[in-house]
Amino acid sequence: MRTFPMLGAALVAGMLSAQTTATPERDLVSSYGEAQRARIQRGLRQAASFWRAEDGDDKAFQDFALTQFAGDSAALEVLFARFEHHLEQLSGHMQEISRELRAHVDLDRGPILPFDEIFSGYDPSAHLLDDFFHNKLAFAVLLNFPLTTLEQRLTEGEKWSRQQWAEARLAQRFAKRIPGSVALAISQATAEAERYIAEYNIWMDRLVDREGKRLFPPKLRLLSHWNLRDEIKADYRDPAQGLAKQRMIQQVMERIVTQTIPASVINNPRLDWNPYTNEVKPETPASPPDTRYAKLLSVYRAVRQADPHSPTAPTFIARRFDEDREIPEARFRAMLEQVLSSPLAPRAARLIESRLGRKLEPFDIWYDGFRQRGPYPEAQLDQIVAKRYPSADAFQNDIPRLLRELGFSPERAKAVAGSIVVDPARGSGHAWGAAMRSEKAHLRTRVEKGGMNYKGYNIAIHEMGHNVEQTFSLQFIDHTLLAGVPNTAFTEALAMVFQGHDLELLGLAKPDPSSRALHALDEFWQTMEISGVSLVDMGVWHWMYDHPEATPEQLKEATLRIAKDVWNRHFSPVFGMRDVVLLGIYSHMIEAPLYLPDYAVGHMIALQIEQHMEKAGRIGPEFERMARLGAVAPDVWMKQATGAPVGPEALLAAAAKAIEKF
Repeated sequence: MRTFPMLGAALVAGMLSAQTTATPERDLVSSYGEAQRARIQRGLRQAASFWRAEDGDDKAFQDFALTQFAGDSAALEVLFARFEHHLEQLSGHMQEISRELRAHVDLDRGPILPFDEIFSGYDPSAHLLDDFFHNKLAFAVLLNFPLTTLEQRLTEGEKWSRQQWAEARLAQRFAKRIPGSVALAISQATAEAERYIAEYNIWMDRLVDREGKRLFPPKLRLLSHWNLRDEIKADYRDPAQGLAKQRMIQQVMERIVTQTIPASVINNPRLDWNPYTNEVKPETPASPPDTRYAKLLSVYRAVRQADPHSPTAPTFIARRFDEDREIPEARFRAMLEQVLSSPLAPRAARLIESRLGRKLEPFDIWYDGFRQRGPYPEAQLDQIVAKRYPSADAFQNDIPRLLRELGFSPERAKAVAGSIVVDPARGSGHAWGAAMRSEKAHLRTRVEKGGMNYKGYNIAIHEMGHNVEQTFSLQFIDHTLLAGVPNTAFTEALAMVFQGHDLELLGLAKPDPSSRALHALDEFWQTMEISGVSLVDMGVWHWMYDHPEATPEQLKEATLRIAKDVWNRHFSPVFGMRDVVLLGIYSHMIEAPLYLPDYAVGHMIALQIEQHMEKAGRIGPEFERMARLGAVAPDVWMKQATGAPVGPEALLAAAAKAIEKF
């Protein structure tokens, strides 16, 4: 019989008395024997802790317990298998419905109409948890399977079997009783924030400098922040105007963060704008009323509604770290600060300055010169990519070849490619995995009218990494209850592995010792940057919880203070300048609450994974093996994947070695 440690005082008391549970305990022990007493006690306590008055009186609970308790291993196996199958079907079809309802907003299908926005904010599964408690299916799980604490999963999970992990994940689905109205409010708030971000384009050919000159090519439309950041990276390969372009983009970013950007220039190809003076021609409209921070506040107030219904993780911050990531926030923060405080930072900065031939400027947090692109400027890469991928269908048709190039067997490449659908995205692109085995994963990528550009291709390769992981960790896994990976940082890490081979997949470059060393430096510098951004994101959420009645203006000012403080503590000693606000530019802060920290640890995990794959001499088979480990605890996954727990040590060691080389 499988056993788990008893869940202690983490559960709050329910509506029922100890006497109410004593009667079914006596009767169940009489039926199934003294050996089952501990499991009976645990199940009764768990179910009782979530029981409410509307669920029935004492007798209703007792009758339920006597009827639904699976008293032997055979009955428990049937119960587990039935729930696993049905939950896969429910999750899969609900996700399929959500994807279709959001299609016109997510995909490039023409103007978004008002009713499209309502459809995209509707969550058909919002009341599912409510329904499972009302019809008692949730109580059947709580009565028979163990709720586990984060400490138990972290300290004892290495000894658990796959079945034990699957049972733990089953019970976790019902560890909170959040009303459907709250879930729907969260879905609507995040959907509204996503729509706001998806349309936040800057028409770069309409920007003018102090002399009235235009620096960017016609019809160049860049989405904030993704494309603006990537344009800064690309401009390192423009010796003529690259520096001027980067300085102008920094001005644009600062206007967005401070919300001093004129409202009329957002997604508008008809007005000229000088981001230095903020002059707009032919008109000079007022700036938007802190809309960016109003959207963030709306998301915060929506997710806060779940706090009273989550006794073991009573804030959204706790739920993101303790439940979603299963890495305590203190440990997470320590890993970020270990990178930011590393003595390698000033050494890497001096190396970058020597390569640039100038002092660092704030936008150099996105320095891209360690990436090996050979002699290819951005414009040439755009031409190469556009010729190969004039449409989303062209990328779709090339996925089997891309996977073969990454070391997957022809059979695996064909099978995985057949499980991925490529759609033209309205925004920068994203991956939407399936939730049941009969469905396919969807890769959303941005394809301009003249074909995919290099930025879009680079993102598409990243999203393909997500889709391949999503396919292996669902279609080729032993338990669908373990589908996925431990947390978002892991899927980001696996996607980064693919993204790092983008030029190789175009037939332009292959890794060698020098390029691997440069890659380690690139990963270190990127991790520094995103660690700072992550600390800002975390700081803003703590501030919102400390100031629940804040206005958008107050949140804006707080965000600027936090961004400056993180910069002054960790980047000012390296860059030699203070009070920079660029760490607040990321759109994830608005549309994907507390998502950014996953990228930072994702870089650490990616380097650990890549080093292991390099030693193994192959990507495809190792990628598959790792993805099929599924959603176990982070350190359990990482030790099985690479032999070491999650941490920045591999990244720092590789970066130190690379700095010595160069």
